Amino acid sequence: MSEETLRAEGETSGTVTQNQEQLTDWKAAQKEFEKIASTKKLRTPKSQDAITIAVSSRCLFNMVEERKIYQKQGLESYVKYQQEHEEEPLKRGPAFPLVKALETVNLRLRELYPESDEIFDIVLMTNNHAQVGVRLINSINHYDLSIERFCMTGGKSPVGYLKAYLTNLYLSADSEKVVEAIEAGIAAATMFQSDKALQLSDHQLRVAFDGDAVLFSDESEKIVKAHGLDTFFEHELKFEDKPLAQGPLKGFLEVLGKLQKKFHAKDLRLNCPIRTYLVTARSAASSGGRALKTLRSWGLEVDEALFLAGAPKGPLLEKIRPHIFFDDQMFHVKGAQAMGTIAAHVPYGIGQKYNKSTPITEPSKKS
Repeated sequence: MSEETLRAEGETSGTVTQNQEQLTDWKAAQKEFEKIASTKKLRTPKSQDAITIAVSSRCLFNMVEERKIYQKQGLESYVKYQQEHEEEPLKRGPAFPLVKALETVNLRLRELYPESDEIFDIVLMTNNHAQVGVRLINSINHYDLSIERFCMTGGKSPVGYLKAYLTNLYLSADSEKVVEAIEAGIAAATMFQSDKALQLSDHQLRVAFDGDAVLFSDESEKIVKAHGLDTFFEHELKFEDKPLAQGPLKGFLEVLGKLQKKFHAKDLRLNCPIRTYLVTARSAASSGGRALKTLRSWGLEVDEALFLAGAPKGPLLEKIRPHIFFDDQMFHVKGAQAMGTIAAHVPYGIGQKYNKSTPITEPSKKS
């Protein structure tokens, strides 16, 4: 064999070896990329299978200063300011910890059920103009949030789009829009910016619900307002085995329970990344049975049930440290917030018309 032939074979062999090494390196790089992509940036689920949480920009981010510009100087100045500060990330808002917790649950679900789209899908639902969108996108990317769906309505109410997005929960800083959503049959609550915040769990989503006028209807609240507590206790004992009608957030508890069962099916009941709480002013012995039996009749359960018999909810919520607590009474919302809990107001039921301690009185008849 000639020297030229040997040299040619050697070069060919070297090229093959080099190509094999490159292929091995490329496969390793591809595998690492796929691993990162599957854990850091989840693919957007099919909307018909996902649990859709619509969050306003003023809930996800702290836009108090920007809001002041809009109110004092008008829309054009507001848009100009947002464009001039596009590279400056917005501060975190009251819904930010909840969104991060939802993403944590999504990661666990995708690990266990890689092909399933039954995960949370966060939609940024805002009446901002599209010109503000760049700053919102930059802020979302800055915090590495998995939010791909935007609905920017340019000053119009976004509530009309909620059903089109198959929304399971709508969170907004605008109470009027929240009322509009609830009247349309969509679970919704108003969130508020708070100066004080607790350190929350980074591995478990915790959601706390009030009972009456949140999970349940306000039928029992009406009795309290009209006839007082004694009559209420008598009524609840008499109808203990009759389920209460559903309230505006019953459906959201239902989807949380559905996801919990997926973890339970993998023998993760004790290590489930979703935990739910019933935190109610009801008394256990005199009116708690009907609440628990109602949940049972719906095929639902909560992980913990706390009956406070009228005591303040703030101290217990401080121990629970939920990512969100829903209540129909602003008194309880403010009390929880004062102790650092992220609380959301559900403007539903008779409690919105009367103060909690004020009974309904019949108007006096003119003689």
